[in-house]
Amino acid sequence: MDVLQLERERRQYKIRKKAVSALFSAVRAVVLCGLSFVLLYPIIYIFSMAFRPGDQVLDPLVVWIPQSFTLENIQKALEGMSYGESFWQSVRIGLVSSLISAAVYSLTGYGFARFNFKLKKLFFIILILTIVLPPQTLLIPLYMQNSFFDFFFVGKLFGSAGTVNLLDTVWSFYLPAFFGFGIRSGILIFLFVQFFRGLPKELEDAAYIDGCGPVKTFLRIMLPNSVPALVTVLLFSVVWYWNDYTYSGMFLVDNKTLPLRLAGLQTALDASAGQPVDPYYLSVLIPAGCLLIILPPLVLYVVFQRYFTESIERTGIVG
Repeated sequence: MDVLQLERERRQYKIRKKAVSALFSAVRAVVLCGLSFVLLYPIIYIFSMAFRPGDQVLDPLVVWIPQSFTLENIQKALEGMSYGESFWQSVRIGLVSSLISAAVYSLTGYGFARFNFKLKKLFFIILILTIVLPPQTLLIPLYMQNSFFDFFFVGKLFGSAGTVNLLDTVWSFYLPAFFGFGIRSGILIFLFVQFFRGLPKELEDAAYIDGCGPVKTFLRIMLPNSVPALVTVLLFSVVWYWNDYTYSGMFLVDNKTLPLRLAGLQTALDASAGQPVDPYYLSVLIPAGCLLIILPPLVLYVVFQRYFTESIERTGIVG
């Protein structure tokens, strides 16, 4: 009887265990599906509206899948956003600024991680403050600096005649990146600092024994080993420059990027049509413009997904 009772209890325990496991799996699936829907809802909405005719916006029978598809919204968005010109402007600003940023930030992060110098702690605190400081608080000083940019303090001698107006030019983005103050520079430099701190000190000691100086050691030893961090910083920087609206809206007037063109899409369409655009028609043109903006980064992520994932993992392990 004792053996039968133990066997029965063992079976009941297995049944309870399977029931709890099945219940946990079901709850986990429901939670993951809910979170996935919340995360994917904006993209699903954009794709649903971008190819929907304007007369189906208020149709109660149309929820997610339109009754018919059209490319007119994409065509109108391309024309209203001047997509070709704005696309190359975004690429020129984002790609070049990101390359400059990756080079400068890696050198800055290496200096913080490996060298001791005066006021190092103070500078590092300032670096951390740039991470938490809202960019809106710096817009007015940056605008004034780009309006009257003073090369080598020439403006101190000749007044405004010795300054240069950098507004509406790519240099209002290139120069801050070159001096380590690009978009979200603090967090990217901090990423390099943590990465270089995790690399073995013996690599530099071996290079110093072979006669390499600090610069040669960085270029020939440390930089090749920091490829995961470089890929991560480069991709994040490209996306942040691509989606930037705050600095672009302040510095650019005529040479606008894609986010600025999207913000002014209604004005451009009103001007081309000679009359206000139907708001219901605009409700499908805005998602079409959003789709045109997110498509290049989406393709970039699909192409470099494996490298990006490996770089993130590698950076997290080393940091």
